[in-house]
Amino acid sequence: MKQRVEPDQGLIRLSELIIRHPEISAFNELLVVVAMAASDGARFIEYDIKPDYRDTPKRWEGQVERAFSLGARYLGDTP
Repeated sequence: MKQRVEPDQGLIRLSELIIRHPEISAFNELLVVVAMAASDGARFIEYDIKPDYRDTPKRWEGQVERAFSLGARYLGDTP
């Protein structure tokens, strides 16, 4: 997960993260990328698609929002 995604005027789309990170194969890995985007400066996230991973929970939006809101703290970094 080396490639970072630059937010477009503070907005990042979930589909952009998924496209830019084809190595992701599980929902928990997506949460890490979402948190990375937030810590890189994204201010808003748009849920333009539902993640299509085998382990994606039915109520996935809340988990994505939590990872995005926590950002660096989700990754274990101190802000």
